[in-house]
Amino acid sequence: MSRALSIQTNDGVMDAHLFTPANANAPLPAVVLFTDIGGLRPCYHDKAQTVADDGYAILMPNIYYRDIAGSPVPEGKSFRDDDVLPKLFELAGKLTPKAQKSDFATLLATIDAEAEFANGPLGVVGYCLTGAFALRMAAAHPDRVAAAAAFHAARLAAEDDDNSPLHIVGDIRGRVYLGHADKDEHLPPEQIARLDGALAAAGVHFTTELYTNARHGYTASDVPAYNEAADARHYKRLTTLFEETLG
Repeated sequence: MSRALSIQTNDGVMDAHLFTPANANAPLPAVVLFTDIGGLRPCYHDKAQTVADDGYAILMPNIYYRDIAGSPVPEGKSFRDDDVLPKLFELAGKLTPKAQKSDFATLLATIDAEAEFANGPLGVVGYCLTGAFALRMAAAHPDRVAAAAAFHAARLAAEDDDNSPLHIVGDIRGRVYLGHADKDEHLPPEQIARLDGALAAAGVHFTTELYTNARHGYTASDVPAYNEAADARHYKRLTTLFEETLG
């Protein structure tokens, strides 16, 4: 069960989707779900509905709304195509920490205004590019975000990245779950170790798990890297995380 939303922001109108279980009794605990770099598309609608069916109201925004409404991928194309992916990298480059922070505040205001969302703590989950978004939102709003998860996240702790979430994890007060792929060229072992060290030093309650024989994008059913077993484990871990933090 889903419905479309048009949300006014400081930078334009954000299109988003709100998912709830069928025949749900609102309000329900809120979860913000950020898509991977490929943006809004059927496999992420399916993902959001699957999480919602566990008893949550899911808000899934179009991360690229400043430039394009709906899917950024032309019909009949894949976001991994050589003539599409460079454009997505260009769009993603505009999503600075400042822009993200503005959007986080707007998403929280939307959650407060819509009847489907319950008062109380909320969760956030990001994939690929937006794994960092989830950590930043948890750090920016420690009084609201009780749980943050990232799966096959990219470049979370590069040494040369001044904008890495590595530098703000000390502000996180909620629980964190990180599901990494062991064959992920976008998050090598040294970055995983660097981020784990920062989280531990900050006293964050976190769990890191390495998914074996998994590649970057293992939860996305429309890419060659999709791994059914790893995807099933990712849902199981989210279920546990949200049950223990959001109820």
